[in-house]
Amino acid sequence: MKYILSFCLAVCFHCLWAQAPVAPSAAATTSTTTKAVSADEKAVIDTEKKRFTAQIDKDMTVLDRVLANDLVYNHSSGASDTKASFVESIRSGKTVYRAIDIEEQNARIYGNTAVINGVCLLKATSNGNEINNHLRYLSVYVKKGGQWQMVAWQSLRLAN
Repeated sequence: MKYILSFCLAVCFHCLWAQAPVAPSAAATTSTTTKAVSADEKAVIDTEKKRFTAQIDKDMTVLDRVLANDLVYNHSSGASDTKASFVESIRSGKTVYRAIDIEEQNARIYGNTAVINGVCLLKATSNGNEINNHLRYLSVYVKKGGQWQMVAWQSLRLAN
């Protein structure tokens, strides 16, 4: 019985040790309230805000500049768009964004790549259906020629 108890304790200790937190990557920087925001973090967050505004204002010039040609845009509904189909849905009025209110936003920079995690409230109309979604999202930007461009978007609906 003593051996079984010792074995169980050893297994438990090993499992707890395996769950120890891992230090963040040395290459990553994270914008938080306790750390100064880098110029790249500020620039990519500003680009994200301009993109949201451009979606609402149907500003195709800004969207063309901040969306990468190889964009993969995965909606919370499960639908997926390319840059061309996403921009066309806005241009044609198939999708009309009325408001995108940012509640949380956190940028991490990895060289020329930025990852943004956020939470927003989205109000839109798509195919005539009203959308009022609380979303958690992940967007990925790559710095090309000194300009941040979004290459990927993934969102999911949060319970209201």
